[in-house]
Amino acid sequence: MNSVTSVILRRVGGMLVVMLAIVTVTFVIVRLTPGDPAAMILGDQATVQDIADLRTQMGLDRPIIEQYASYVFDALRGDLGQSIFLGVPVLDAIANSAETTFFLTLFAILIAVAIALPVGIISAYKRGSVIDQIAVGVSMLASSVPSFWLGLILIQTLAVSLGWFPTSGYGGPGASFATRMGHLVLPAVALGVVNSALILRFTRAAMLDVLSEDYIRTARAKGMIEKRVVMRHALKNALIPIITVVGLSVALLISGAVVTETVFGLPGIGNLTVNAVMRRDYPVIQGTLLMVAGVYVLINFLVDMLYILVDPRVRL
Repeated sequence: MNSVTSVILRRVGGMLVVMLAIVTVTFVIVRLTPGDPAAMILGDQATVQDIADLRTQMGLDRPIIEQYASYVFDALRGDLGQSIFLGVPVLDAIANSAETTFFLTLFAILIAVAIALPVGIISAYKRGSVIDQIAVGVSMLASSVPSFWLGLILIQTLAVSLGWFPTSGYGGPGASFATRMGHLVLPAVALGVVNSALILRFTRAAMLDVLSEDYIRTARAKGMIEKRVVMRHALKNALIPIITVVGLSVALLISGAVVTETVFGLPGIGNLTVNAVMRRDYPVIQGTLLMVAGVYVLINFLVDMLYILVDPRVRL
């Protein structure tokens, strides 16, 4: 077994342990949440007996350990239960919302990287210049702006005042793919601009470290053109911290999408989770938390694999 295969197997084993821990933690947190889903479903007019009967029907009267064992066993079989309020399997509810969150996150990270990578490289190369000071100042400002506030500003200016983009929603049933993507422009810009600040600062710091290395001075002394020194030698060796922060940003974007989807009325995972929490819909809360945590773990795994791809000397 070669070292790369060994690393992958160790990482996959670690992912399974982390996922089991996440399943346990989410189950406990959801059960500790105040409120009775049976009482919320039946409303204020329900009798105590009605609520007790529904709790029995939902399996909420069983011992916690028994509920936990049943949930883990079903989750291992790919069954996350049935939504209490939506009346559909949790996996179907998540699948119906996943497209919105997936494309929102994808567009946002592309915008963030498209802004941060070139500006970070130029800022490091022009260290101390007016360009560098402006880039650092703007990145600090962007990092302090909440994405939902920027989203509201974009809605007011580009959607309400100018009418260039829709104010909210996802195009409605039967909308074309282009229409649905058009509804994601403003929320993706709001998330992308805010998250570009973190990537820009890491890119600048990583490039500054590399540009001061001896081999960069040697390359310049040999007469290598600056573009090649920066893009081939400096950027390549600065990629590992940049990949790390891009992976972290994707994870942050998924959590940030919860608020942004609510502001823009997007039917994504964030909206699904918020509604499930409001309704005490335990199976959906557990399913969405498990899905988001699983994406976190998967992103970390992919980042680790990119380390090896970028620099084969890395052994995790």
